Amino acid sequence: MSIEPIDYLDLTRKALRGVMADSLSHAAEHGLVQDQHFYITFRTNVRGVVIPDWLQEQYPDEMTIVVQHEFWDLAVMPDRFSIGLSFSNRSVILVVPFASVKTFADPSVNFQLDIPPGGLDQEIEVAGGVVSEMSDAPVEKTDAKTAEKPPSGEATVVSLDAFRKK
Repeated sequence: MSIEPIDYLDLTRKALRGVMADSLSHAAEHGLVQDQHFYITFRTNVRGVVIPDWLQEQYPDEMTIVVQHEFWDLAVMPDRFSIGLSFSNRSVILVVPFASVKTFADPSVNFQLDIPPGGLDQEIEVAGGVVSEMSDAPVEKTDAKTAEKPPSGEATVVSLDAFRKK
């Protein structure tokens, strides 16, 4: 019986996604206080991501959403979250698999996680590489407008460079 070495990058990736999931679950249960808000950047070309077709065309690789004052129906599942947002006064439900998330930030407390792709059990093909598979979410696509880009600024970044295989 061969013993596999510890995959620290995968353990770190799971932990970072856990912090994000717990933060979203807290926001779903208690809401956000004062000026707290999240910027979530995710890859739009991963199976399981549900966004309007025209938004997918506008952001074929990635987009950033802002979770702040106006959001609803935030639900956190083991492999993804869904959220209602308004884009130019039009309501839309987005579904975002955790494996598609690149960055999770809360600028109100100067906090940011950069999450490398991969690390879950199954893989699927996407444009330009391989990303972990997520279950398809049964959420209907609706029209929306453009998502805001986060302002640039200082943030605490958790770097995984020391854990990368060379």
